[in-house]
Amino acid sequence: MPAWSDYKAEAKARGALALELYMVRSMPVKGPEALAEMLPEHLAYQSEQEAAGRLAFAGPLSDPSGEQIRGEGLIIYRAASLDAARALADADPMHSSGTRTYEIRRWLVNEGSLQLELGLSGQRVALK
Repeated sequence: MPAWSDYKAEAKARGALALELYMVRSMPVKGPEALAEMLPEHLAYQSEQEAAGRLAFAGPLSDPSGEQIRGEGLIIYRAASLDAARALADADPMHSSGTRTYEIRRWLVNEGSLQLELGLSGQRVALK
């Protein structure tokens, strides 16, 4: 297996985007009441990170059946390093309070597409 930096350099050399982001899988430790209690602080923190350009995407994950929400979430950060991304995750009130724990991984975005549709007169935004 190549080292991360070697793989990233190879991806760039072959023309891939090689955009390094950080994936945080956030898992509940405490029950639904504790999650609900911390939710406003968590959402305010996420909003701050989004406004600062550090939050790319975030939201809840379903259970394996795809039918229920059990308190897990996925957060994608933009950061200068794994340590900087870990600091962002540590500062999330859900994590700093012990309501959730997390695992963090580097994510190298190489392929795919994203389409944003703006309807100016109708003030409509669609992400596809």
